[in-house]
Amino acid sequence: MGEYDEIFRASVADPERFWLEAASALEWERTPTKALDDARPPFYRWFPDGELNVCRNALDRHVEAGHGQRPALVYDSPVTGVKDVYTYERLRDEVAVFAGALRDAGVSAGDRVVIYMPMVPEAAVAMLACARLGAVHSVVFGGFAARELAVRIDDARPTVVVSASCGIEGTRVIEYKPLLDKAIELAAHKPARRIVLQRPQAEAELGADDVDWAAACAAASPADPVPVASTDPLYVLYTSGTTGKPKGVVRDSGGYATALAWSMTNVYDVGPGQTLFTASDVGWVVGHSYIVYAPLLAGATTVLYEGKPVGTPDAGQFWRVAAEYGVRAMFTAPTAFRALKKEDPDGEFARAYDLSALKYLFLAGERLDPETYRWASELLGIPVIDHWWQTETGWPIVANPAGIELLPVKPGSPTKPLPGWDIQVLDGDGRQVPPGTDGAIVARLPMPPGALPTLWNDDERFVQSYMSAFDGYYLTGDGGHLDEDGYLFVMGRTDDVINVAGHRLSTGGMEEVLAGHPDVAECAVIGVSDQLKGQVPRGFVVLKSGVDADAEGYAERLRAELVTLVRDQVGAVASLKDVAVVAALPKTRSGKILRKSMRSIADGTDEPVPSTIDDPAVLEALRPTLRRQ
Repeated sequence: MGEYDEIFRASVADPERFWLEAASALEWERTPTKALDDARPPFYRWFPDGELNVCRNALDRHVEAGHGQRPALVYDSPVTGVKDVYTYERLRDEVAVFAGALRDAGVSAGDRVVIYMPMVPEAAVAMLACARLGAVHSVVFGGFAARELAVRIDDARPTVVVSASCGIEGTRVIEYKPLLDKAIELAAHKPARRIVLQRPQAEAELGADDVDWAAACAAASPADPVPVASTDPLYVLYTSGTTGKPKGVVRDSGGYATALAWSMTNVYDVGPGQTLFTASDVGWVVGHSYIVYAPLLAGATTVLYEGKPVGTPDAGQFWRVAAEYGVRAMFTAPTAFRALKKEDPDGEFARAYDLSALKYLFLAGERLDPETYRWASELLGIPVIDHWWQTETGWPIVANPAGIELLPVKPGSPTKPLPGWDIQVLDGDGRQVPPGTDGAIVARLPMPPGALPTLWNDDERFVQSYMSAFDGYYLTGDGGHLDEDGYLFVMGRTDDVINVAGHRLSTGGMEEVLAGHPDVAECAVIGVSDQLKGQVPRGFVVLKSGVDADAEGYAERLRAELVTLVRDQVGAVASLKDVAVVAALPKTRSGKILRKSMRSIADGTDEPVPSTIDDPAVLEALRPTLRRQ
């Protein structure tokens, strides 16, 4: 039996002992004596009698241990030409001052703060400052439009919103302040204050409720860390829901910090003084966990990168960063490597840099196709590790655990479940399926520390969304199979959430926008395969009677209007560019649109059409449009 098997068996045989031992890696204000509170399933709580401050664990304790001059955060922005290094001492001091500024703005423990910022160090400072006060941050991805931001403001009801004057996408400067103003105009909840970081690329005009970041910090005194219960929320992060309304995933403090600290050593094999480069955005769970919290909890160095994998200014930027900062492990999405492969198929940019420090490449966020795995493996000559997890879980579910032992690779599989994750594949009746048979991927309860304990202010939706399909299991929403060796193969979503370049987006939310156009009677949005982004959305609309669809230029004008609507209300991240006008949508006799059948035709798999179809001729008439690439 290998080391992985022994550790996994220990986590299953005695989870109480396993996770209390993992928790000892942290500094607790009150050390927990009990790992799991399972008195009210499915609402499990980890380390219920423990108290700590996550920011203190990420910063202060390293400074106090004599590591204040160790690099904590490296900022590298090829789009602005700016580079900066924050030592642990400098980062602690700036976080403490901004925590004081938030305190002066009325924020205290338990209050919410929405953070709507680009990839700048101040985004991490704002997150850690909230944690320092015991406040709950909710980071909203800067690519979301005003409507999406407004929905999150109304749900989180923040005391303060922290934002910036602008972000940068490639060569475009995106002004954030007008989007924030519009969002607050749309929202029913009105935050008391808005703290705005002014960037030189586009300074914002401040209003009566706005406070300049620099001025707020200049007037503030540093704030000390506030201990909170392990079970108190650290943050709320919204993920796409199948109804179009986002779900506020709650992350607890002690369980999350314990899981992340354990994963840095055992999954990513990155420790104190070593560097992790996670090429993601702080607006997504990967950015929360492996740009901000996990590397700092481990005493490592994290790289915060503002730019794209290609075009900023060339396809060598990831390799430059890896070489310049001695990166030990890189973590990004397969989409980024497909873009690199397309731009630099022979890997000339990679070979131009000294990558001898790079030991691992981790990929996640979407399925890693075998060709991308082969290209990256041959180019780098290091382990390329696919792993699988979700916003809801906070850290990896299934991975090849580099810090324990590297298991044999099976292309197409993210390898085996990590300790604490009892993964099963079930059929529609809740029975385990034989190896190699596809079904619903589930995790037996309780899930390990770090996974969501509930949804923000919505216990009922938490149970309905995740816990009601199979008694005693968490429903991941992904389908796939386990093979005879216990390797998991994740084949795709079983709901209407699609994965666009590693970003989970609701097709239901896009349909809601399309349906709001005055000419649209009904619509459907499906995710179809895309060589670069994994999936992209395609829209289909049926027009209201009386609309002259044959009028000169009408179809193209409508398509442009619909694409613009989705961009304005969901955000450019949606990548909806293809909308077709059709005579009718295929439905079941009960009126449900056959989205799965539409997807299978569009992707060329042609799965069997349900026998409950109302009018097969409608689907046949749509087939040429669906097959159009």
